[in-house]
Amino acid sequence: MKVIFLKDVKGKGKKGEVKNVADGYAQNFLFKQGLATEATSANISTLNNQKKKQEKEAEVELEQMKELKKVLEELTVELSAKSGEGGRLFGSITSKQIADELKKSHNIKLDKRKIELPDAIRALGVTNVPVKLHSEVTATVKVHVKEQ
Repeated sequence: MKVIFLKDVKGKGKKGEVKNVADGYAQNFLFKQGLATEATSANISTLNNQKKKQEKEAEVELEQMKELKKVLEELTVELSAKSGEGGRLFGSITSKQIADELKKSHNIKLDKRKIELPDAIRALGVTNVPVKLHSEVTATVKVHVKEQ
């Protein structure tokens, strides 16, 4: 019997796949648990429409991230911190501080986990920080740390 998986089923199929399974398995387990539906022409067309809709949404999101990348590349985030001799900071600048400053001064809400700071900034000056906006889009933000 052909079924359309509504959820991932370990060892059988992933969500959205159309597969052939045993009749008893489909009737007694997959349908009762709500893991799959029968692959009728109406259900298959509904699945295709959902896939098209998801593809369009993914394209729109990608375009939005490309626009945000252009905006972020032109910005410079200014942060101030106490420092000792040689321009070394007491403490450090973290990705959370960068995200908070972006929100406060430029009104750009960005998750701190998207800021790929390999190690906290511990010196005065300008640092280029990569920001992963999307799996295909990575922007670079300039972070300028100055004396408080």
